[in-house]
Amino acid sequence: MGGLKDRIRFLRVGSLDRPNLMPPDVHIFTSTKQDWVILPPGDMSAEVFYDVDETWSPESLTRLDALDAAAGIEKPWRYLRRTAE
Repeated sequence: MGGLKDRIRFLRVGSLDRPNLMPPDVHIFTSTKQDWVILPPGDMSAEVFYDVDETWSPESLTRLDALDAAAGIEKPWRYLRRTAE
């Protein structure tokens, strides 16, 4: 990950005092969800993962590109995933 892990932090929404204020943008790995897990109608979902470029907002993609550049990542991971498929 080069210098990427020095520039980002992950925060688990479930660890917040009021996690309901931050619902998911997209549900992933739904192909292995339990039958009793009911996703809200109309929510975005993917059986495995999603195409970042189609799912993220233009503003988020701009921030991601800046982060990759700051970390010295020449070929961002999302482009590498696309060429492998």
